[in-house]
Amino acid sequence: MLLDWSNIDTVLLDMDGTLLDLHFDNYFWLTHLPTRYAEHFNLDPAVVTPQIHDRLIARRGTLKWYSTDFWSSEFGLDIIALKGEIKHLINERPQALELLRTLAARGKKLLLVTNADRKSIQLKFSQTALAEHFDHVVSSQDYGYAKEQPEFWHALKSHIDFNPTKALFIDDSEAVLNSAHRYGIAYLRSIAQPDSQQRSSQNSQFGTIESFQDLFSPERGV
Repeated sequence: MLLDWSNIDTVLLDMDGTLLDLHFDNYFWLTHLPTRYAEHFNLDPAVVTPQIHDRLIARRGTLKWYSTDFWSSEFGLDIIALKGEIKHLINERPQALELLRTLAARGKKLLLVTNADRKSIQLKFSQTALAEHFDHVVSSQDYGYAKEQPEFWHALKSHIDFNPTKALFIDDSEAVLNSAHRYGIAYLRSIAQPDSQQRSSQNSQFGTIESFQDLFSPERGV
């Protein structure tokens, strides 16, 4: 699964689970939100938690799944404010910043391509050093289509000039990678361990990345 860096001029990178530890998001949606919801409405957490999980799963893969405004309306709580309560859990994955610096030094165009909405991006940027490294920051909310949908990629190409046959895209979602593959992104990689608190168990037909350093090691032909 070697990368032909001589034929890659654009690198598209996901945010949550790729450049950032997915532990923050998993903990927020699966634990913190149900706890705070139960407290706010004086309900039993044991009853509320599975109900919230079911409501979340029902929207999985859709644009609304990634919209903090939508979930604020659905749950009657300020989702961004609740996320801010645990913002100390927002962290870059190991070697993420080194990866961005290395790619920039090699003259690659860098695009952050995320399903997160602008409010979530702003929160993540306020806690990390990601923002300064990108040529473009793209939220699927800008286009009205999630990355899982083919329309997203057509919209991206119409707004930003890049050659899909000379692009590398790294994401932690197999559904998103499949969508990018169908569109024609030539080089695709998945993240082996998106959440640092969970086992490295990701399997992908596109090849997985254990460490960003592996992308530039001599034995990988770079």
